[in-house]
Amino acid sequence: MSQTLINPSEAAMFQGVLARRLCAFAVDLMMMTVLGWVVATNIFIFGLFTFGLGFFMFHVMPFFPLVYYTLLVATGGTLGQRMFGLSVRQDIDLSPPSPAQALAWTVLLWLSFFVFACLPFAMALVGARHRAGHDLFSGLVIIRNR
Repeated sequence: MSQTLINPSEAAMFQGVLARRLCAFAVDLMMMTVLGWVVATNIFIFGLFTFGLGFFMFHVMPFFPLVYYTLLVATGGTLGQRMFGLSVRQDIDLSPPSPAQALAWTVLLWLSFFVFACLPFAMALVGARHRAGHDLFSGLVIIRNR
């Protein structure tokens, strides 16, 4: 099947996905912020108990969003996506993504923000399946569960 044509039976899977993705991303940012503060507080307390040696664990904090997205996308979707009834699937057969695909999707997502100035997200506005650039290049699609 062509990527530009959608069967009428499949159209319901992609209806309202853009708004849900935006809301899910906002929820994920809030979740990462709260979890990040919890992790940072625990690292600080651990650093006090180890007389400063534990403060080196703060170097792990920049990788927290990468780990959050990769692990949760590999299981079918982040917490925000699940909250809004979305699921991340492989484009070919709608099976759950592999960990390598989840990592590629996550890296391309953050590159879309910081390197390409959000231009790959404009692709989601014109495509029938509402796939952004990081979705296309990683071979994943976001569908509605309900």
